[in-house]
Amino acid sequence: MSVDADLTRPADADAPVATGEAGERLLALWEIASVTLSFLAAAWVAAPFAEDNSKLVGAVPVAFALVLMLLSHRARGETARAVGWRADNFGRALLLLALPMLAAAAVVVLVGWTYRSFRVSKLENWQWVLWLFAWGLIQQYALHGFVNRRAQLVWGRGWRSVLAVAAVFALLHLPNPWLTLATFAGGALWAAVYQRAPNIPALAVSHALMSLLLVWALPPWVMKSLRVGFKYFN
Repeated sequence: MSVDADLTRPADADAPVATGEAGERLLALWEIASVTLSFLAAAWVAAPFAEDNSKLVGAVPVAFALVLMLLSHRARGETARAVGWRADNFGRALLLLALPMLAAAAVVVLVGWTYRSFRVSKLENWQWVLWLFAWGLIQQYALHGFVNRRAQLVWGRGWRSVLAVAAVFALLHLPNPWLTLATFAGGALWAAVYQRAPNIPALAVSHALMSLLLVWALPPWVMKSLRVGFKYFN
């Protein structure tokens, strides 16, 4: 069975489907745009003020996006389980992620070995490591528990909605060129896996592990400490 054919099969009874109604698709597009713009505002507009005043300033657009998503879930009758906050398919999601992650890890390690750029200083900061997982959890929830589900309402399950989700994720990591490419590839993988086994914690684990690997193995000039938006230029 082809990948596209497999992706068009319902992952479970809670999976969204394309309605074919113009109004519903327009509403879903508006929801995707609103959340995306909120995260872009946090990276590009709020970041300069957060540097000079308080980090809480940068959290305002993110909080706005989270409130919007929660209200949308409630309006649509989406349960936490449907969104991906569940444990029953955690192992299946990790199995689907395992081989692509191993392949990507091999490439990253090879690059690190070539440039002799392995370093552990950043990984020794346990607070940063915990924050990386927590931030990954928020990103995966927003990207898949919300954007992916809304993209499926517009384009259905399969490669079109997968690429749309990947494009949104890459957009949020501009202007960091290598990180933008990496997040497009990662976003496509996570989107495809989510459509087959919707599990936010599993995606967050994958996100955190791959981020740690990038920071550990790649030269600083490649990822610039995973900086995006306004902070990329600091």
